[in-house]
Amino acid sequence: MRNLAAVFCGLFVAGLILGVATPAMAGGKTHQVKATVVAVDAEHNQITIKDETGAEKAVPCMDKAVEDLKTVKAGDHVTLTCKDNDKGEHEGVTAIKKG
Repeated sequence: MRNLAAVFCGLFVAGLILGVATPAMAGGKTHQVKATVVAVDAEHNQITIKDETGAEKAVPCMDKAVEDLKTVKAGDHVTLTCKDNDKGEHEGVTAIKKG
């Protein structure tokens, strides 16, 4: 009986771990970037930023970031959540947070 309880407990814990890890893996890798908004192009779902190194780049917005574009303007300091594909290549911005 104890062995059966231990097996069920182990399966339960494994299910919890997989349940937490799977959405993170399915969504790809993400990282955050602090930047200053240079320009917003809501028509093309794109934001131009200057990152902490001083480099300017235009990046595509997707998911929630498309709505977030409406709340930012040039000069705003933001934290971007960026999504990368499985190869580690930048796909786009998924969220924009002021501050």
